[in-house]
Amino acid sequence: MDPSQFGKGNWAGFPVPLEKIHEAAAEWSSALGGVERPWLCWNVSDRWCALQQRLIQEVGWTPVIGFDPRCGAPKTVLPGSIVIDFNARFGFPVMWPHFPLEFAFLFSERLAFWHADLLCRMPIMRRLKELFEALPDGAMAAVPDLGSRRSFYRFRHHRYWELAGCTTRGAGRSQFDQGAGWWRSFVDHPNCPNEAERRRRSRYYYDSGVGIMYWKRRLGGRVVDVPQRWVAEGHCTSINKKNYRQVQPGGQRNLSAEIDLNFDLSEVARRLGIDHLL
Repeated sequence: MDPSQFGKGNWAGFPVPLEKIHEAAAEWSSALGGVERPWLCWNVSDRWCALQQRLIQEVGWTPVIGFDPRCGAPKTVLPGSIVIDFNARFGFPVMWPHFPLEFAFLFSERLAFWHADLLCRMPIMRRLKELFEALPDGAMAAVPDLGSRRSFYRFRHHRYWELAGCTTRGAGRSQFDQGAGWWRSFVDHPNCPNEAERRRRSRYYYDSGVGIMYWKRRLGGRVVDVPQRWVAEGHCTSINKKNYRQVQPGGQRNLSAEIDLNFDLSEVARRLGIDHLL
């Protein structure tokens, strides 16, 4: 498999021993230093990341900033925010937040997360805060993605989306122990219990978050739905955007290069009533 896939979080052919991830996670835990309410954001644009940090701090959580190596660490790090190079021990050419999210139980009691291209009104931020803080250990929150109308009845394609959510240590450990977490190709998870289960999983879609839906529906996991209507307004995405411009048309998206090409941050912030935080 293309090595760039490993940093995105994909169990198919994943070559890194789990011991190495445990060693890295011990360093991530040390960097957090006992922070009780960490909220993971992923830097792809310094200005967008700075605004996300301010939104997180406004509701009393601590921004924890990871980054794609194609973009690097943000230049703007607000006092109280924490930067972690989740890729330091691995050196993957690409890294997505899915990578550390799969192992959140190794370095945090509770970890909120969201997309790099998501901004929210303050009332929504407060709703998310209340939901995340109310989660008991063993439960998590995420946005359900049932696909288009055509896909609605294709239940093996249903997934949870990392658009916005929060996990707890108990939930993450349960998912890992049962081999059904955030990464792609959960059929290849090293904790898939047996060949009969592997055959069952092989009928499911490969994408990230399908394992989370499987954990809920088949393995007794508890997921609190974050309504997509809460976060749709501020999701600055290529999805359903007819005039979205790509750096490499027809090729892989490069959010770092494209987010400012397609969205005016000042305009988006004004529309959401958070321009005073710019």
